[in-house]
Amino acid sequence: MNPLISFGITFIVAFQSLGTWLEAPMKLFSFLGSEEFFIVFLPLVYWSVDAALGLRLGFILLFGTGFNEICKLAWHGARPYWVSTKVRGLASETSFGVPSGHSQISAGFWGMVADYMHKVWVWILALVLVALIGLSRLYLGVHFPHDVLVGWALGFLTLWAFVKFWDPVAARVKKISFWNQIGLAFAVSLGMILIGALIVFLARSWIMPSEWITNATRDGGAAPDPLSLSGLITAAGTLFGLCIGLAWMMPRGGFSASGPVVKRALRFLVGLVGVAILYIGLKYIFPDGDALVPYIFRYVRYTLLGFWVTGGAIWIFGKLQLV
Repeated sequence: MNPLISFGITFIVAFQSLGTWLEAPMKLFSFLGSEEFFIVFLPLVYWSVDAALGLRLGFILLFGTGFNEICKLAWHGARPYWVSTKVRGLASETSFGVPSGHSQISAGFWGMVADYMHKVWVWILALVLVALIGLSRLYLGVHFPHDVLVGWALGFLTLWAFVKFWDPVAARVKKISFWNQIGLAFAVSLGMILIGALIVFLARSWIMPSEWITNATRDGGAAPDPLSLSGLITAAGTLFGLCIGLAWMMPRGGFSASGPVVKRALRFLVGLVGVAILYIGLKYIFPDGDALVPYIFRYVRYTLLGFWVTGGAIWIFGKLQLV
């Protein structure tokens, strides 16, 4: 067995042996790095707290997620509970394990919050939260220590790139026409998907070990589906929709989250209804699966969701005199 895998299993088994009292807090910290958390928290920041910060968080979240999905597809890392019956799978995951998405995305996301706030105490809180989210993934048995370390490294690398290049790139994009902005956004979005699709194509002869499936499903967990493009399409579609909404609203004056507390709260509640319709409602209407047609519908669904956050909801807020 690979020494990293062997060490990781030993470490996780020892960590889990500390007791089941850790399960609830570890699941809570894990939730703070999940899609379900960001789907609510990000619109809250953008609509009701600080639009400039929300925009930065949206882009680093989506680019970080796309980068993570591509790395996962390329590196083929197993999950601890897939390879060892000694590890309890306290959460169920279907994608490859390395790098840890929760660790990578939380490092970029909460690091961006700290950098934007420019306060030492915010940096301390952010780093503690990032550490706890990473540790939670170890305790839950879904990542090896090296998965988390690589995730943190890539997350802070992404943060550095965003901090360094955000202003010059944003300034150049603002100078190009609306349709060129849309074309650029679509090209980047499609490029992310095509990179992932190429990796999957090159790995077409790869056969998943049967014990991965047996171990992953032994306690009722989902069977691994590590070559799925669903996660990458989710990030790419949302990114495209986010850009469409921005390009559409900027000539109309953009958007500011300032205003009375009551209006901020109403914006969030009204906007959240749209999020629920697109995120949950369309999920039950559109086909799902790992084939071309379901992939297209997933892309459309998340494009609509991204557009709603930066465009559709803002237009509704204006009609309701909430901005």
